[in-house]
Amino acid sequence: MSFVKLTASTMAIAALSATAAAARDEIRIVGSSTVFPYTQAVAEQFANMTGAPSPVVESTGTGGGMKIFCQGIGESFPDITGASRAMKASEWDLCVGNGVDDITEVQIGSDGLSIAVSRDSEYDWNLTEEQVYRALAAEVPVDGEMVANPYTKWSDIDPALPDEEILAYGPPPTSGTRDAFVELAIVDGCMDIPMIAEKGEDWAEQNCARLRQDGPFIEAGENDNLIVQRLQADAHAVGIFGYSFLFENQDTLKPVAIAGVEPSFETIESGEYDIARPLFFYTKNAHRGVIPNLQGFIEEYVSEDAMGPGGYLAERGLVPLGDKKRAQEQKEAIEAIAMDPKK
Repeated sequence: MSFVKLTASTMAIAALSATAAAARDEIRIVGSSTVFPYTQAVAEQFANMTGAPSPVVESTGTGGGMKIFCQGIGESFPDITGASRAMKASEWDLCVGNGVDDITEVQIGSDGLSIAVSRDSEYDWNLTEEQVYRALAAEVPVDGEMVANPYTKWSDIDPALPDEEILAYGPPPTSGTRDAFVELAIVDGCMDIPMIAEKGEDWAEQNCARLRQDGPFIEAGENDNLIVQRLQADAHAVGIFGYSFLFENQDTLKPVAIAGVEPSFETIESGEYDIARPLFFYTKNAHRGVIPNLQGFIEEYVSEDAMGPGGYLAERGLVPLGDKKRAQEQKEAIEAIAMDPKK
């Protein structure tokens, strides 16, 4: 869900802050496994620069992080959650129901949803979104009817593809990476089939979005490094994760091109690489001024040294925002401009 943001006055923030429990010493952050390495890098930099306690960062997945983040206000609840998709309407409702109704949404940059293989793989992988859908969806069309996915080898889908068993490691249902992958690759790939396109996007979202559970797709948990390790150990498997994990393991992994385009800073920023998505963090404004160092940490996260071109987050694989968009996000983050779900 996309939200337009409204300015929250300093007095309103102070009033909300006063309701929070006595402050703990360290900042607490939960959320997306994709955003985790960026947040962890900022936490380490902030602690080194200021001497403040290093923020505690947990990789819980986007959905899991939202549930924890939205449980309430006070020292028992996290201050920030990372997300590899925008907050859903149901998550906003959960937050508001628990008194968490003054939240700032910050887009930190963009990320490509990478499909990767071991460098030991002998194939030059290049898939279309339709082929990805046919390989990994629970149901696919065969002879005009939707049936349980019958494909066991990549060559069953297209004789030009490797004559190998389909084996893909990917994120679990609580992951924003999985949400984005289903939306941007699976459903879009389904819509590339003429008989599905005639039925419309709503039909595709209802009937194409389930991933198969009969073996070829394996949920590998919220730790994307485990997927990396499995690919390094098995040249016949493919893995699905954010671009930063591919970027940081280029010595052992190589990308699977999508419709002839490989993920890179340039292709993700330009939109040429088709399965890319924005990355966010969400902050409780009621915790600013109460949890020590929270405001300073947010300012470091959105600094040019961190999220700007050539910043230390770009060195870890984050695709920076354009100058105008980045300046807007920096302003809203620092000034605690709050989301308004009614707009």
